[in-house]
Amino acid sequence: MKDLHSHMKECAAEAARVARHVPAGHWDDSTTCADFDLRTLVNHWVLYTSHGLEHRARREALPEELVERDFTADPEWAAAYAVQLDRAVAAWADPEVWEGDIDLGEMSVPAAGIAGMVIKEMAVHGWDVAVSTGQTFAISDEAAAFVLSVVEENAEIYRRYGGFADPVEVDASAPVFERVLALSGRDPRWTR
Repeated sequence: MKDLHSHMKECAAEAARVARHVPAGHWDDSTTCADFDLRTLVNHWVLYTSHGLEHRARREALPEELVERDFTADPEWAAAYAVQLDRAVAAWADPEVWEGDIDLGEMSVPAAGIAGMVIKEMAVHGWDVAVSTGQTFAISDEAAAFVLSVVEENAEIYRRYGGFADPVEVDASAPVFERVLALSGRDPRWTR
């Protein structure tokens, strides 16, 4: 749990940094996610990696108001996202939150598994937002190795539901985070 929470904090800090540097007025721009313009991608990222993460810790469903909100309509969305990320990470600081399962409606998943999937969302969609806005996304090799383990474990499920494209070929000696991106169907060499 301690290592997972450390990876969560690291990925949240990098996500908040990237958000602060998203240029205003580019919401209709294309992104690494073919079906998402920048507005759609950022709204998805903010909803699930901050609000969703906190609600999962509390074992609560996301309210419809949050699901339908356009976070990007607030000029201060990046600052609000950073605050919400801090709240979400703090909610997972309680060791009891990591115990038991989280009910997802159709199934229950161990709390650590849910946390891992959200950490993966922070990192992978953080990279999507970063490169789609001319930035970089950087996390430690340790955090990247954890994200790789989550992607390896869940890649086929994500593909089945359209969350990942087919894997992209990269050299076996590629940096860990590049292998994460490639296995999740992203081209690590993608540029705007």
